[in-house]
Amino acid sequence: MTRKVADCRKFPSEMDCSLTISGEEEEVVRAAAEHAVSVHGHTDSLDLRAQIRESLEDEKVSA
Repeated sequence: MTRKVADCRKFPSEMDCSLTISGEEEEVVRAAAEHAVSVHGHTDSLDLRAQIRESLEDEKVSA
């Protein structure tokens, strides 16, 4: 299974957050939503999780 990556640097924020989360898709969506709520003050919702899911990229593996 291809691991997914959520990278906070792709989204503008006042904190200049540099967190990157990688893992299986559901793990990343859950962790990124928790991070968005606890650090960035967002409200956890289906819409937030959908936005996170849409922003995920496949992890680039170097050989």
